[in-house]
Amino acid sequence: MPTDTTAAVVRAPHAPFVLEPVRLDAPRPDEVLVAVAAVGICHTDLSVRAGRTPGPLPAVLGHEGVGTVAAVGPAVTRVRPGDTVVLTFDSCGACLPCLAGRPVQCRHWPALNLFGGRRPDGSATVFDQDGRALNGRFFGQSSFAELVLASERNAVPVRGDLPVELLAPLGCGVQTGAGAVLNVLRPGPGTALAVFGAGAVGLAALLAARLTPATRIIAVDLLPGRLELARDLGADAVVDARTDDPAAAIRDLTGGLGADCALETSGSVRALRQAVDALAVGGVCGVVGAPPAGSEVALDVPALLARAPRITGINQGDSDPARFLPALADLVRSGRLPIDRLVRTYPFEEVEQAAAAAAGGEVVKPVLLL
Repeated sequence: MPTDTTAAVVRAPHAPFVLEPVRLDAPRPDEVLVAVAAVGICHTDLSVRAGRTPGPLPAVLGHEGVGTVAAVGPAVTRVRPGDTVVLTFDSCGACLPCLAGRPVQCRHWPALNLFGGRRPDGSATVFDQDGRALNGRFFGQSSFAELVLASERNAVPVRGDLPVELLAPLGCGVQTGAGAVLNVLRPGPGTALAVFGAGAVGLAALLAARLTPATRIIAVDLLPGRLELARDLGADAVVDARTDDPAAAIRDLTGGLGADCALETSGSVRALRQAVDALAVGGVCGVVGAPPAGSEVALDVPALLARAPRITGINQGDSDPARFLPALADLVRSGRLPIDRLVRTYPFEEVEQAAAAAAGGEVVKPVLLL
């Protein structure tokens, strides 16, 4: 049977999030109904609302949900009612990358997570009070709502003994930053890592880097408060990009060598060029920041030939959430990944205030409590 609930709906580009009564479609056999306890606000939610990232509107956004399974379809086997689940990105489970354990490379990833707004068969999952279809299934969940429909694949069971405000960010921001370091860059003994952007993703990457043998961790940002927090969280050095040339500063901090690894998290093409220029010979730059569609960056081609850098795009930390998210939860539980330093909570009805705080840089990771 369809279910009535409340969701934060955005009707048009730049419009506010407004709490509205909505109706969820009846769950399909492979779907999971989740009562959301908390949901993080991510840059991508704000970017879709602003029209910088493609995504159909009007919509229910939100993609860092955590909650309790309320019901499951008859084909669901991985979770059951009462389980605590972290909601993350969706994948089809049937294409070759999914079958090979690389769901983030799913051939249907854009449609399932960003551009579709519907089930793969075109049917809607959420309707407004007048019966008009809204775009849902954002990252397979649309978790700016009290109840959501997710698939079995993007509802990851975890132990429910952590505060929900610490579990919610694991679904995207922490997974993206920590996974970029632990799954892709993997800094070795004696290496220098530079993180461009000290937001939620960049600081999650910094915290993950503290778990590796990297010797020198450098944070780059434009906001003094973010740089101070980065230093408090374990950065060995910080660079204020308002006053210093990051590439030159990083070379100075590394004895003229440059960074062995760099991670660009801000979505600024200028920062991406700086990150590449800051690399040591043979260094690698991971790119997770997403500027507007069609953005391009200019590179010094002779320098590419002489210095042999590698540039790699990284989506969702290149993780397999079923394995990676419980591991991240264990790191949080043990105190080795102190993401509580990044989080500020808001009641659900203050979603617009929380979004403004995130957009203005006042808060690193706002989490809505439902």
